[in-house]
Amino acid sequence: MLRSQMKKNLQTVVIALGGNAISAPGEEGNIQQQFEHTSQTAAVLCDAIQRGHRVVITHGNGPQVGNVLRRVEIASSELYPLPLEVCVADTQGAMGYMVSQCLMNALRQRGMDRDVTTVVTTVLVDPDDPAFAQPTKPIGMAMYKDLAESHRVNDGWTITKVGENQYRRIVPSPQPQQILELSTICRLVADDELVICCGGGGIPVIQDESGQYRGAAAVIDKDHTSALLAGRLEAQTLVILTAVEHVYVNFAKPDQKAVEHLTVDQARAYLDEGQFAAGSMKPKIEAAINFVTNSDQPEAVAIIADLNKLTEALDGTSGTRITRR
Repeated sequence: MLRSQMKKNLQTVVIALGGNAISAPGEEGNIQQQFEHTSQTAAVLCDAIQRGHRVVITHGNGPQVGNVLRRVEIASSELYPLPLEVCVADTQGAMGYMVSQCLMNALRQRGMDRDVTTVVTTVLVDPDDPAFAQPTKPIGMAMYKDLAESHRVNDGWTITKVGENQYRRIVPSPQPQQILELSTICRLVADDELVICCGGGGIPVIQDESGQYRGAAAVIDKDHTSALLAGRLEAQTLVILTAVEHVYVNFAKPDQKAVEHLTVDQARAYLDEGQFAAGSMKPKIEAAINFVTNSDQPEAVAIIADLNKLTEALDGTSGTRITRR
């Protein structure tokens, strides 16, 4: 994206919402509960917007897409099935609706009458990505062995054991290569519109030899897509919001230690040590490294922080900051 397209007096911040922004652990996660949590999250986002940041929002969809897949499974004897990428699209639209409505309501309560636009976003992935040969991302409900084996045989699912007589489907999680609606997102952001995009990491698509796009049965990590988006928007800051205030080394051990600042080299060293769990903190650290390393902004910073301490994280008094040096 060209700098001339952006209003230089505003700092662009891409904010990646974690699962706790919409669904809390231990709850059913019904629509009423999702709206309640999203309303709380919207108030936090308003604080950043009121401070003059140009905010672009992304979000995960783990619990939601799992529930959509479960509905598809239950209804399979009555209705046609939905492929995984369509389920991702469905959750993008529904969750974007929730976030945009709650954010518009929160802004109006503060005297700011602004539209919020959700862009249903497709993301190109490489059909030769090794992830397609080695699925790793758990999705959907846990199952007993007999049901898991039935899905493996009849539906071609890849299954992994996750506990005592508990199994889950795992799907590929390829790296995002290109955000297909990027030019539209850039125009909206340049006009200082509030944008929600790349929900659930984006709808994964591949391109065939004739140039045609088609969906891929995969899920893309939303933090990696958020890092790609932040770089393409020439954002100064990527904020990855989660349920902990800091990144920790020796997490959940007696010598656990919060880390407030990491250089890219230090973050890579901790990755090499195996400090960060796959499917949890590891992709966040990887995304932060990718954004900072590839950014054209000399002072680019990635922040991993607690959802409820967003403004403190932006002020530098909370969260873990990852910088070049």
